[in-house]
Amino acid sequence: MTEVPVVIIGAGPTGLTAATLLAQYGIESVVLDRWETIYPQPRAVHLDDEICRILDRLGLFEEFAAISWRCNGLRLVDRDMHVLAEFRRDAAHGRHGYPEASMFDQPELEALLRSGLKRHNVVTMRGGAEVTSLAPEIGGVRVSFTDPAGRPDSVLARYVLGCDGANSLTRTSIGAVLRDLKFTQRWLVVDIRTDAELGAWEGVHQVSDPARAATYMRVGEHRYRWEFQLTDGETADDYREPATLLPLIKPWTGDVPAEQLQIVRVAEYTFRAQIADRWRDRRVFLLGDAAHLTPPFIGQGMGAGMRDAMNLAWKLAGVLDGTLPETVLASYETERKPHATTMIRLAKLMGTAMTEGGELGNLLRRVAAPHLRHVPGLRKRVLATETPALQRSALVARPPLRHSLAGRQCPNAPLGGGRRLDDVTAGRFAVISAAEPSPTQRADIEQRGAVLVVARPGSVLRHWLRRGFARAAVVRPDATVHSAGRDLATLCAAIPPYRARKTP
Repeated sequence: MTEVPVVIIGAGPTGLTAATLLAQYGIESVVLDRWETIYPQPRAVHLDDEICRILDRLGLFEEFAAISWRCNGLRLVDRDMHVLAEFRRDAAHGRHGYPEASMFDQPELEALLRSGLKRHNVVTMRGGAEVTSLAPEIGGVRVSFTDPAGRPDSVLARYVLGCDGANSLTRTSIGAVLRDLKFTQRWLVVDIRTDAELGAWEGVHQVSDPARAATYMRVGEHRYRWEFQLTDGETADDYREPATLLPLIKPWTGDVPAEQLQIVRVAEYTFRAQIADRWRDRRVFLLGDAAHLTPPFIGQGMGAGMRDAMNLAWKLAGVLDGTLPETVLASYETERKPHATTMIRLAKLMGTAMTEGGELGNLLRRVAAPHLRHVPGLRKRVLATETPALQRSALVARPPLRHSLAGRQCPNAPLGGGRRLDDVTAGRFAVISAAEPSPTQRADIEQRGAVLVVARPGSVLRHWLRRGFARAAVVRPDATVHSAGRDLATLCAAIPPYRARKTP
């Protein structure tokens, strides 16, 4: 192995997503992972509709829908399982046409991502490859690793994507460090398989109990997940036997016999809130858990890594095919780092609000939670799956001190004939216009490699433009709005001449 445009270190969901997106643009990559096969243990269990949209970009949503379980929302309950508050989600279709919350088993998702990757002959997957060092060279980065037999090997990459998790060698290699956002909790994580029907409400149950905060969720037809906050001195070893574990989950399992409850995993996790101080060193980038660690209380940990991949892949493809200047790669950290930080802080806030405060906090939750639904706008805020707008960058023309669609996700709106916006844009820039462009404007849009979509009266896109006080918007290949306003000619002139094309 000698030279390749991109080396991706780590074959988890983030790395596999990045490899597939690059492959859709015809960009060759090598994926190095220290595990010879899929890591077998379940970890992440939740994706929202924005991440389902990414899966659809990978051509995998229908297959994912077959292995996932739709979630109806969130219930806050007290230690006696009395419902304090309930927030329901659209279990069928959100603003992008996908379920707002989907539960799944991570090894099954990774198997799906790997099978999708095999459709692209420009990707080489190397399992059992332990990366040992990264060293800059003229024109690239030398990635050294050992094969499954322990023999040394290396490859020269023009760019390296470090998707190698919380203990990232890539992060260490570029001298980046994780900055602590002041949140650490130890939790017991329990995965159970059973053919018995538990009969619990089909959503996430958050137990607000100062003595034993807990979370329950159904993640599949026969799979269930519990998380219990550990007290000082407790470890997962205290709950590996059915005699100690089953009393914890009995409020949900009821009279189901112990022999019908198969313990898949009992593990201790330390939930942390951390973010890398920098995400890039020249040709090396950090993605996923290598760049940020998110407490699980809003279910955005794995999704954040897939957003990283979606944000960076199209830019890297444009740089590699020569239609974007290399300077645009600086926008990756500029856009993603503040977004990830905001989501981490939101998860930290939710975790603190639901689990801390002792008996006083428990009393406040018991008194206040039943009235939350009456707080104007709160229900919508709790249930909203739309994440914050990206900050201004070379590829987000976001005006200061003024509301704008720029930096936000354009909805994957229906266009008729069973098609949605993403089916038409196909990984290119798009111009969404409320008015018919002139022939000159149409020619300019086409010359810049973009696709035109006219938002008809009464359509979802027309309403979206009007709500954003715009007559037109330029949408990037990752569905983020580049710019929006009322002057179509000015917007068209700002479209980068992006020529990268998704392969069939």
